[in-house]
Amino acid sequence: MTATTQAQASPKSSLLPMTIIGVLFFIFGFVTWLNGSLIPFLKIICELNEFQALFVTFAFYIAYTVMALPMSSILKRTGYKNGMAIGLAIMVVGSLLFIPAAQSANFILFLGALFVLGTGLTILQTASNPYVVHIGPKESAAMRISIMGLINKGAGVIVPILFTALVLSGFENFTADHLAALSEADRLAQINELSSRLVMPYIYMALALTFLIGLVKFSSLPELEFEAAEEHQEKGSITHFPQVVLGAVALFAYVGVEVIAGDTIGLYGESLGVNNFASLTSYTMVFMVFGYIIGVTCIPKFISQEKALLGSALAGIVCIIGAALGSRESTVIADVLWGWSGIPVIPDTVTFVALMGLAHALVWPSIWPLALEGLGKYTAQGSALLIMGISGGAILPLVFGKVAHFADNTQVAYWVGLPCYLFILFYALKGHKMRSW
Repeated sequence: MTATTQAQASPKSSLLPMTIIGVLFFIFGFVTWLNGSLIPFLKIICELNEFQALFVTFAFYIAYTVMALPMSSILKRTGYKNGMAIGLAIMVVGSLLFIPAAQSANFILFLGALFVLGTGLTILQTASNPYVVHIGPKESAAMRISIMGLINKGAGVIVPILFTALVLSGFENFTADHLAALSEADRLAQINELSSRLVMPYIYMALALTFLIGLVKFSSLPELEFEAAEEHQEKGSITHFPQVVLGAVALFAYVGVEVIAGDTIGLYGESLGVNNFASLTSYTMVFMVFGYIIGVTCIPKFISQEKALLGSALAGIVCIIGAALGSRESTVIADVLWGWSGIPVIPDTVTFVALMGLAHALVWPSIWPLALEGLGKYTAQGSALLIMGISGGAILPLVFGKVAHFADNTQVAYWVGLPCYLFILFYALKGHKMRSW
């Protein structure tokens, strides 16, 4: 089946592929946003400072840079469908590696397990995003990706709550100060007890991923095939397509601020004495879900993919300014937004961090169809290049952590996101239109 044929597929014929890919996107979200809850947990049991703790995100997201091009080569040989099954199998291995890591409370083993999980997700993302782009009309591709994002971030809302219930019960008693006051034997016993709580959740994850391998492998998911467009016959490299290269940079910036918003909000809330800091990632995810709902209902009926990207960049800039300059004591914004609901309110500056989820929700759905447009046989390479942009989630949080450490002020570090949103603004205005250097 060619990409052209798939673009003309009926809604009924698209339902099964969209359902299967939707399940995969839920897994993406579940595994990815578990990191936000893991960071404060590992910070305690591995006795890390704030900068060291953010190596959790580095180990996970750097896999996308290291493994994206090798994974695209695998896709060329195995096809997209078999490639997704291989990616799930790699994730099973990564999940099982958490068992010895938890039993030893060894931070290096945790980082290794996270890298393997990221490697599996790399091939899954490289294969699944082109499916969503090409399974229907290109004008509504951002809407379809928004549906996937809604599923993905829905998992992000569930994960911190589930992790808190299964693993962090009583965790508030295990602070760094509490452990430091214990004898060496008691301290090690407490750390071992905490780390052992991770074993069963990751066994369950390995079993679920094994089931999904069978679902993908034996489903009737169609294979993607792409033909070279006539006007691209003379282009011998993916780097000859500016909209893809610049799109990868824009995704680097986006994923960096997405991870900063989702994975640092708990650390920031803890530093301000927010009681429910372990579940603050859910606040960011809820706002991202609202953003995806806007994408599902408004693209392309009321707003184009280009305009959605432009609005996201501008809203992100506003949120960065609010997070960096907002009040640490006032809760006015949270009171207005959900104070009536009984949900715990948070300081204004933390609320702006959570609102970044709403601001940039439509960046990923908008960039993919704009960047892949007209690539033909270069689609796999283009997808791999865009996936490499996910390495922003590895590098920019470390920059954030280093700034916070040196300034001794986490709030100041949110200025790291400003140049990211400015580049996304450039891509929305000009970068996605470029077809030559």
